[in-house]
Amino acid sequence: MCTAAKYLSGDFYFGRTLDNGCSYNEEVIITPRRRRFAYRDAGCVQAHYAMIGVGCVRDGYPLYYDGINERGLAMAGLNFVGYAVYNNPVAGKDNIAQFEFIPWILGGCGTVADARRALARINITGAAFDSQMPAAQLHWIIADRNETIVVESTAAGFNVYDNPVGVLTNNPTFPEQQFNLNNYMGLSPKPPANKFSDKLELKTYCLGMGALGMPGDLSSQSRFVRAAFTALNSPCCKTDVESVGQFFHILGSVEQTKGSCALDGGGYETTLYTSCMNATRGVLYYTCYDNRQITAVDMHKVNLDGTMIIRYPFIHGERIFAQN
Repeated sequence: MCTAAKYLSGDFYFGRTLDNGCSYNEEVIITPRRRRFAYRDAGCVQAHYAMIGVGCVRDGYPLYYDGINERGLAMAGLNFVGYAVYNNPVAGKDNIAQFEFIPWILGGCGTVADARRALARINITGAAFDSQMPAAQLHWIIADRNETIVVESTAAGFNVYDNPVGVLTNNPTFPEQQFNLNNYMGLSPKPPANKFSDKLELKTYCLGMGALGMPGDLSSQSRFVRAAFTALNSPCCKTDVESVGQFFHILGSVEQTKGSCALDGGGYETTLYTSCMNATRGVLYYTCYDNRQITAVDMHKVNLDGTMIIRYPFIHGERIFAQN
């Protein structure tokens, strides 16, 4: 399970938590402009926008979970198990396998408006990457600093939804997640007032009672509410460092702690990593479950006109600063 969010604070920030029971050796991946993409059913692309994100590399191919490109467009794929339905190739469409979708959009689109035009001719197929890696069931959030959309391919069809919330989690569909916010329209960061009954003298009894009634469990609908409330009520910060720190606090509201979400067969689901991407400056920040120190990778500090994928393995192991 996962949560993605955007945040405007001078620059445009975008990121996500990735929650799972095991790691697939995630790392930071930079794909330069001239790295050739050979798409299964859509030909080859020799040149495209450079991109940076988190994912894994398999047989030399970057399998992105999330990322941004040099133009400031951001995208992430989140689990959509039981809902996602893909199609066979269709004549007259750009047939893109689900594992190709992120590089296809980030490589060719500079804005959400560009992405909308590309999506008008896309057909997402269920082609597997290989025999050991079937198509993942996903839906996607695509954002720039001005707007956000959600892309879902289901049994009901292919849909592109405007997303004024700037947040995405998992099941159910995005319209259902957004409608559920109506149940929480009374949430406020301010201390609550007594609206229960004028026959009872009810009052606040401690500090910190803002957002009273916000759901606290780990379900995708509850995480959607928490992330939306936290992000939409977050003030702007003065510096990039402050904004990055604030973004990690926003996604900290939905982190999964080992022991809180048990899996069938043993083990626990945890937040394997949290990413924060400054899409304005092309810098990716991340933390891992076992390393809370924020690490940064700047895409503009490498040769973006190259042809070879550049990889930065996650730094694991807690870093503790000894002050004395």
